[in-house]
Amino acid sequence: MTTSPPTERIAARRSPHTVEDLITGSAEGTPPEGVAPRVGSTGDGAADKPRKIKTTSGAADRVFKYGAHSSGIAVLVIMTLVGVFLAIRGAQAISQAGGNFLVEQDWEPNSGRFGVAAVLFGTIAIAMIAIAVALPLALGTATYISEYAPPGIKAFLVGVVDLMAAIPSVVYGLWGMFWLEGRLLPVAQWISTYLGWIPIFKVTRFDPQDPLATPTVFTASACLAGLVVAMMVAPIACSVMREVFAQAPTGEREGALALGASKWGMIRSVVYPFGRGGIIGGTMLGLGRALGETIAVYLVISPIFVINWQVLSTGTNSISSLIALRYGDASNFELSGLMAAGLVLFAVTMAVNFGAGIIIQRSRSGESS
Repeated sequence: MTTSPPTERIAARRSPHTVEDLITGSAEGTPPEGVAPRVGSTGDGAADKPRKIKTTSGAADRVFKYGAHSSGIAVLVIMTLVGVFLAIRGAQAISQAGGNFLVEQDWEPNSGRFGVAAVLFGTIAIAMIAIAVALPLALGTATYISEYAPPGIKAFLVGVVDLMAAIPSVVYGLWGMFWLEGRLLPVAQWISTYLGWIPIFKVTRFDPQDPLATPTVFTASACLAGLVVAMMVAPIACSVMREVFAQAPTGEREGALALGASKWGMIRSVVYPFGRGGIIGGTMLGLGRALGETIAVYLVISPIFVINWQVLSTGTNSISSLIALRYGDASNFELSGLMAAGLVLFAVTMAVNFGAGIIIQRSRSGESS
């Protein structure tokens, strides 16, 4: 029995292929002997193809899938039909008014002079005032409930906020008309006296140097309507923000605190960045509600058809309150004008919602959701 030299035994144990051959296969496109082919490799040098994942879904999964698809399609169809309906009903007024419909301030359809410039400005002014007040109020309330409230009263506060969101708008309107308006007059008078150099806070019919000046010029203003609407939209925005804040990762919270951050520092560096999508979404949801609010605004304003930049002064208007005010005794042509005004409000609301969706998708919580 002969024994091969050590060098031959070592060479026999070595693979005849290099490391690259073991990874990519031999030069002929076939894997070396004893080496399994890669997943997805065809063995003939062709490009890898991803495997198709096959799943089996039960009856419940199929019902949910088709139900979700049907619901989404139904929403899109309904919204499209609403827009088409308003466009068809308002086509007569739009065809007669033409481009002046968006720049004309008067509302006299039967005389041929009508447009939505004044009421559209009032709608946006009321909504902006409402959001300016509701956003910090909702953000502060949501932060307290989510981060600071003791467990014993946290559930109670959540219930109170949700209950406020369910109160009918007419109740808020009556509250603003009989309680808030009288208490707002001295505040509006003070703001106009000391901040009147700002154009929106100036009231030309009020002279602070005149001892006989009456504060009634501050009644039924856009500011009053905005505050009433703010009380309506703040609970909605607060509920959305609170739910998002509660989902902030526990690990990141604890990590920030372990690195020496204070409670407020942790909220600023972890909770708020994570909940950016919820903050924007809740704000835009409240803005959509503010743009379309009808009864509460109708009860507290004094309708005028002129663009009023002085938000503390008496007189403003909105598209929704215009429709509620004129719908009952409107002629066929004026009814077409009201439908056209509703179409403008519909378009503005859709633009706000689509813009909010785009912003939320770019935020961290919006992408993860």
